[in-house]
Amino acid sequence: MSHSQRDRVVLNDGSTRSAPLINLCCSALLAIAGLASTQPVQLRGSHHVFLLSDSARSHLPAPSAAASHPAKPKTKMTADPLLFRPIRVGRMSLKHRIAMAPLTRYRADEKHVHHDLAVEYYGQRACCAGSLLITEATFIDPVAGGYTHAPGCYNAAQVAAWKKIVDEVHAKGSFIYLQLWALGRAAKPEVLQEESAADVVSASDIPLEGGATPRPLRKEEIQDYVKYYARAAKLFVEEAGGDGVEVHKFVRANGYLLDQFLQTNTNIRTDEYGGSVENRARFPLEVAQAVVAAVGADRVGIRISPFSTFQEMKMPTTAEIKATFGYFVEELAKRHPDLAYLHSVEARFSETGHKIVDVPEGENLDFIHAIWAPRPLLLAGGFTADTAYDTAEQHSNVVIAFGRYWISNPDLVRRIKEDLPFTPYDRSTFYTKGADKYKGYTDYPFYGEEK
Repeated sequence: MSHSQRDRVVLNDGSTRSAPLINLCCSALLAIAGLASTQPVQLRGSHHVFLLSDSARSHLPAPSAAASHPAKPKTKMTADPLLFRPIRVGRMSLKHRIAMAPLTRYRADEKHVHHDLAVEYYGQRACCAGSLLITEATFIDPVAGGYTHAPGCYNAAQVAAWKKIVDEVHAKGSFIYLQLWALGRAAKPEVLQEESAADVVSASDIPLEGGATPRPLRKEEIQDYVKYYARAAKLFVEEAGGDGVEVHKFVRANGYLLDQFLQTNTNIRTDEYGGSVENRARFPLEVAQAVVAAVGADRVGIRISPFSTFQEMKMPTTAEIKATFGYFVEELAKRHPDLAYLHSVEARFSETGHKIVDVPEGENLDFIHAIWAPRPLLLAGGFTADTAYDTAEQHSNVVIAFGRYWISNPDLVRRIKEDLPFTPYDRSTFYTKGADKYKGYTDYPFYGEEK
């Protein structure tokens, strides 16, 4: 690695600056202020160490819990970091512990069928052999939809398109899971009516602010949804040849159909699907059971996001959140001990603005770690290369899921391993549709191929 590649500082906006230049400026300021001492304090973002006195440290802002790291050599400088050791996840033998998180992109056609452009997109991101890619959220049935240009997995044309993608990913030596999606109250009623003449539905008749009032699902309809999930899983694994599926309670974040049943702020039912945590978890657990029966536990992952506020979710107290999600995860572990993985989003990550935020004391995933270990646990939510290395060292069962930076860096795994700079992403192209759908999709360069 060259000196110029190594000595870079990555700023909050993703841009980089010369570390020697920044260090020179900071050293000069500290010298003028008379703050030098013999006690080292390592500053994040650089491979250099400043020597600051106690009085100097008292003038520095306290780091947030999410951003702070021990003053120690970077884990990636060790000879054999856990992040790049193999790990068994379900039936897959991954060559490293970095996965691509599900990323909604809205590049499918009007019939929810992927174009060949998606074959190139996923193939690019499978370039580092032994990687796990989790697809964008995918509708399990027309009645479960309500957005345009999102892919589906419920008819022959859609499955044929997914098979092309699966074959391309496998040709690169990597693996692919399909994330299964049902919108519930988040659906756009005009889209639902046009495509399937279906109603907007949910656990109860509690709408999103400014949204359509959903109709509570009838018991027989709940069982229909259970079948839709199982069918989509079977189609992807058996017909498209995929490696497995991820049952989301949340896509990107939070607040879709299964989550609307689990949480008290969207579920006020009085039947066996509402009230107690056992009842509220019944539908999600029935879905898990049906999908496991369809394709096998070791081909199934489950995604949760206990602390997300996206789409007006998050229960009122930390105690209620931990009781609800703790029960759900405990039941998964008890009923399906051989699940491929659990996938959770960190409390520190805000879906609004996609940024790291300070969180109240106690809002963390320690309770999930305690329940799920030593089974494979995927973690997502604003990771950097450094925090990925550190987290992998702390938890030997963890795989780190990257999202936005895998959009703009198709060779992200290589860049992390070789300490190469990341290409910044362009948020304005995340959901580009129509004639410009290739922009921000397949046109990001591999390292060394920049124009």
